[in-house]
Amino acid sequence: MQPRPPHVSPLLRTAAAHAWRLLVVGAAVYAAFAVLGRFHEIGVGIFLGLVVTALLRPVADLVTRGGVPRGLAVALTLLGGIALVLGILALVGEAVAGERTTLIREFRDGLNRIEEWLERPPFRLSPDVLSDVESRTGAFLSSHRSTLLSTAVSGASRLVHVLTALALALFTAVFFIHSGHRHWSWFCDQLPGPARGRWETAGRAAWRTFTGYTHGIVLVAATNAVLVGVALYFLGVPLAVPLALLEFFAAFIPLIGSPVALAVAAVVALAAKGPVVAAIVIALIVVIGQIEGHLLHPLVMSWAVRLHPLVVAISVLAGATAAGVVGAVVAVPLVSVLWSVHRTLRPPPP
Repeated sequence: MQPRPPHVSPLLRTAAAHAWRLLVVGAAVYAAFAVLGRFHEIGVGIFLGLVVTALLRPVADLVTRGGVPRGLAVALTLLGGIALVLGILALVGEAVAGERTTLIREFRDGLNRIEEWLERPPFRLSPDVLSDVESRTGAFLSSHRSTLLSTAVSGASRLVHVLTALALALFTAVFFIHSGHRHWSWFCDQLPGPARGRWETAGRAAWRTFTGYTHGIVLVAATNAVLVGVALYFLGVPLAVPLALLEFFAAFIPLIGSPVALAVAAVVALAAKGPVVAAIVIALIVVIGQIEGHLLHPLVMSWAVRLHPLVVAISVLAGATAAGVVGAVVAVPLVSVLWSVHRTLRPPPP
């Protein structure tokens, strides 16, 4: 007579079944981020190519429907996008160059105001302490000059990697915009017959989610940049245009990007305009954070996939841990695409 197997409660069975599935999904996501971190130039190039495709393919389709050949429509769309980006960068460079003299003077006066502010209540710092900090800072820069120089040289080498990734992004975007659907159809045709339908369905769901997320996050970033730029301009904070551009790019990292960019703006306001204007900029951080968290991001997620804010936060932190800034940017769209594919391929409940 065989012994009876030990009784296991249904709740424990269900928890175990979900636990191993979560472990498998977590391992797959970690492996994806690890590969992205190892081959980050290729991953960044392809990701940027997909972003450019999501933004510019509707424009190319519109131009094609106007009677322009597809190849020429793609070329005109890409050249127009490049001209727009270069124009924005030229505007930022002109703004920085035009404010250079005023900026140096305001920063010098601002540092003096900060020292006077620290000497008054409630801080009551001694002028000797502030002078000692300045001397120590100068001594540190002098003693670590070689280290700073080597860091600058390594930064120049990283610029080559950035340009390589941008070239790959432009190269892939040309093919994706021109005939990306045909490339996906060819890939699906190489699969076994029973799997083709599911892969085609998953691909359509993934692209729909990625496109919706890209359009939405660009709208969020542009809205934040306009709000920040207008507010800093009326407050008289220097470098309003570059700081607005910094806010635009920082908004692509959900939850933490905008506060970091606005903190930089607060430091600039403190140095240039004093603590009162800096306090207003800090209040602006709170206001824009509320607008982004309670209005803009829910709208974006409704266009793409509804993700809980906790899932977004964990995704950003996991991506940053596994692949740095690149992982933080890619994490949320990757999780959104995976969840959309899961929902699409999941059999309907009985």
